[in-house]
Amino acid sequence: MRISPLAALFALGLLAGCAQQPAKPPVPSVPPVEAEKPAARLTLRPVRFADLPGWSVDRTADALPALLKSCDRLVKQPADRALGPNGTMGRIGDWTGPCAVIAKLPAGDHVALRRAVEELFQPWAAGDNGNEEGLFTGYYESALRGSPKRQGKYQTPLYKRPSDLVMVDLGEFRPNLKGERIAGRVVDGQLKPYADRRSIEAGALNGKGLELLYVDDPVDAFFLQIQGSGRVTLPDGSQIRVGYDGQNGQPYFAIGRELVARGALAKEDVSMQSIRAWLEANPSKATDVMNTNPSFVFFRRLEGEGPLGAQGVALTPGRSLAVDRTFIAYGVPVWLDAEDPVQAKTRVRRLLVAQDTGGAIRGPVRGDVFWGHGAEAEQRAGLMKSSGRYWLLLPKGVTPPVS
Repeated sequence: MRISPLAALFALGLLAGCAQQPAKPPVPSVPPVEAEKPAARLTLRPVRFADLPGWSVDRTADALPALLKSCDRLVKQPADRALGPNGTMGRIGDWTGPCAVIAKLPAGDHVALRRAVEELFQPWAAGDNGNEEGLFTGYYESALRGSPKRQGKYQTPLYKRPSDLVMVDLGEFRPNLKGERIAGRVVDGQLKPYADRRSIEAGALNGKGLELLYVDDPVDAFFLQIQGSGRVTLPDGSQIRVGYDGQNGQPYFAIGRELVARGALAKEDVSMQSIRAWLEANPSKATDVMNTNPSFVFFRRLEGEGPLGAQGVALTPGRSLAVDRTFIAYGVPVWLDAEDPVQAKTRVRRLLVAQDTGGAIRGPVRGDVFWGHGAEAEQRAGLMKSSGRYWLLLPKGVTPPVS
């Protein structure tokens, strides 16, 4: 196509002008603004028992021992004492009637307990600001080998609670901090942080006479601190049961995250079993990895039935649940629907009771199922990181705010 002289000059002028003008700076890209995540908040939605998946087929009476133990603790408290944040789960007086009925039920009668629960309680779907999906893990009573004195292969101490450890329930000072705790030691009249795991492993407690027992495997001792309770078999074959008796107040850090960060494990492969296998296969690095979790737990010898949950009652395998006490009160029955950690395409659907808590249990829809003692319990606990939901069963007449 032929261009006229005038058009050509005009075009050249434009080109020349463009060449002489300074280039405009590039417009910086603005990253999208992410909406600030709202603070965790328990929301509740009333449902029918018919809405609970698997409600009609659970061996409900297997939860009766857990219910009775929690009821026994509840009814001994003042009737006007509030349960849950701002009394969301009613007052002790609301629970005495249902607990009295449950106490009269025959053991092993699934139908009788199911009918009684339906008559006495109202199910509420729990959510975090309306999101009803949460994470459910498992724990168990550990098995260890140990000795009352340091000898031979028994070189790793389990420590008793130090006398200078001060544990503070912040909820006693500020209602909005209910369920939150800190710990430390008093120095010159001020509460200071207690020694972390690395310092304790380096000898911070040496010479204080705090050694409760010595075990033969530091990895076993580490996992005992995560589980909170265990049975230690002594050289003569006898057993000692030990349980949680305090924590150093340092934050809990999951070492699975550290192993993923180091490229040692893929995120999807993290489980108690895979972490343990890596620690055992890399003894020269194991201590450093375990020390990335500054939290450290102290133990006491338990007599009689156990292990004990934070509510102060003996836990029932498969029927006790650890919860975040900031949101859920001890003693509340819970209906769980979560992925089974062992059997694919099946669900864990059962009645449990909130009776314990844990350093890693944080959030309105978060639970840790106690599976008991032995190889099967260890397998289930180690593999469980299941997506699921739960419903709180509150006495009829208790009307928490509806989300």
